Amino acid sequence: MKRSKAGAGARRRTRADRYDLVVIGTGPGGEGAAMMAAKRGRRVAVVERFTEVGGGCTHWGTIPSKALRHAVQQLSDIRANPLLRDYRSELRLSYPQLLHSKDKAVEAQVANRRRHYERNRVPVLEGHARFVDAHTLSIERHDGTVQQVVSEHFVIATGSRPYHPAELDFSHPNIRDSDSILDYPDHPFSVTIYGAGVIGCEYASIFVNLGVKVTLVNTQERLLSFLDEEITEALSYHLREQGCIIRHNEQFDGIETPAKGVVLRLKSGRRIRSDVLLWANGRTGNTDQMNLAALGIEPNGRGQLEVNAHFQTAVPHIYAVGDVIGPPALASAAYVQGRFAAQHLLDPALPPQRLETIPSGIYTIPEISSVGASERELREARVPYEAGRASFKHIARAQMAQQTTGMLKILVHAETLQVLGVHCFGDRASEIVHIGQTVMADPARNSMRYFVDTTFNYPTMAEAYRVAAHNGLNRLS
Repeated sequence: MKRSKAGAGARRRTRADRYDLVVIGTGPGGEGAAMMAAKRGRRVAVVERFTEVGGGCTHWGTIPSKALRHAVQQLSDIRANPLLRDYRSELRLSYPQLLHSKDKAVEAQVANRRRHYERNRVPVLEGHARFVDAHTLSIERHDGTVQQVVSEHFVIATGSRPYHPAELDFSHPNIRDSDSILDYPDHPFSVTIYGAGVIGCEYASIFVNLGVKVTLVNTQERLLSFLDEEITEALSYHLREQGCIIRHNEQFDGIETPAKGVVLRLKSGRRIRSDVLLWANGRTGNTDQMNLAALGIEPNGRGQLEVNAHFQTAVPHIYAVGDVIGPPALASAAYVQGRFAAQHLLDPALPPQRLETIPSGIYTIPEISSVGASERELREARVPYEAGRASFKHIARAQMAQQTTGMLKILVHAETLQVLGVHCFGDRASEIVHIGQTVMADPARNSMRYFVDTTFNYPTMAEAYRVAAHNGLNRLS
């Protein structure tokens, strides 16, 4: 009888450790996959190696950096407001003080994410995940104990981390990456940012709006070369107007760490001295120590995984989503990818999902957002098009809010009037773009005329669509 009970207990434990889907990572991609499968009645578990759910997005990336950006913009707006000029001398908040603004946002997001898993009865297994074989995962807990789980499917949503070149010592207090800059303890006088991608440009905006002397070192010919040229030119002009120094076509040569500050050496011979060096040049997928090579899944040199249109890796029942598969490396895209991966594993007959109408959101000050094709892409594809523009300095709501920097541009097919792309630079750009995204996603509605035939509230920023549409149609008449 004792052996029988023990055997039954062992069988119960084995059944308890079997799942239809195990998701590795609780960032947006992992959450999207887990929630989709759980709501469809599948037995799901998630693995998280940190003590709280939410992934890098919640703890070191999107949420804390955007909360910091919001606090900096509020401070900048107050200082620029002529109605509050008598109080400017009292508004002296340091970088560490502004960093505290992120704490409540992170706490609220963690609590919200945790409730999602609890309500949907998805256990969170804490520890580091490593594949034993194609259907078995070993999870090393923080106390050193190990448990194994068996699953029919897996979704790898482990995210990414800042790329660290071997020649840089990130333990030095004045050499930071995009994670560690969020706990920098002082208010710097000067910052050098190496890498002018999304993260580099966002932090350049944050620091220059704090009155910090910023040098932004770009390894390419222009900022954010994947975006529409007119938009990136506007960003470059705005950053320079605020005092940011931008160095294009420069390459890292070395670093010096004198008693005070750091000196960045570039191959051009230029030497840039500053209090802090923020290294923002690339990210690495979190795929090491997962034993993926034993399964026939080989990450590339940046730790990223190759997937097909359904987000399947080289092993079809193992999917990968989010930053770990590379661009677009957006939290919003990761969540959608996770949902699509779960939908496919539930119904393999589903066709690939449309992803071309996922907008980009870049949280510089002011913001940039776009969806669809750029002018360069349309020219290269020989598509006949026209552009309609609305400058925010002519929009009543922007004038009232004193947020007149920026513009909305709509790219339209010159013959069919189909909206091909929407590009926005200015306050609330990441919100404004969704109107264009909605129109583009509906083939029956997708026409420039939609914006002139629709009544927009007045005064609003959304009115810029009507102005830009009239501007574009006038060019075609």
